[in-house]
Amino acid sequence: SQTLTALGVTNAVCTLPVFRPLIGFDKEEIVQVSKKIGTFETSILPYEDCCTIFVAKHPVTKPHLEVIERHEKNLYDEIDEMVDRAIATDEIIIVDKDSTRIIKTREGQIEY
Repeated sequence: SQTLTALGVTNAVCTLPVFRPLIGFDKEEIVQVSKKIGTFETSILPYEDCCTIFVAKHPVTKPHLEVIERHEKNLYDEIDEMVDRAIATDEIIIVDKDSTRIIKTREGQIEY
């Protein structure tokens, strides 16, 4: 959720900055940006991503920091493996006004 309370809790538990370049945009503006940078077609593909798999039936719009911190403690044993998995499947993507180019794949190859 993008409520002020939820954003504050996210900031409180993150040790790295969270960039939100579309924070002031409504849904239609975000769709227009996605079309301009070439990500819209990918975003509507029919596959299960983290949003469809993990989305709550009733999202919390006023989270409590204590609850989040308690849940984080339950992840301590798994976090290193989760980070390793994320790093192993990363991609670097440069988006410019004319196109979307992958400049480094998982295998480290350069593509333009």
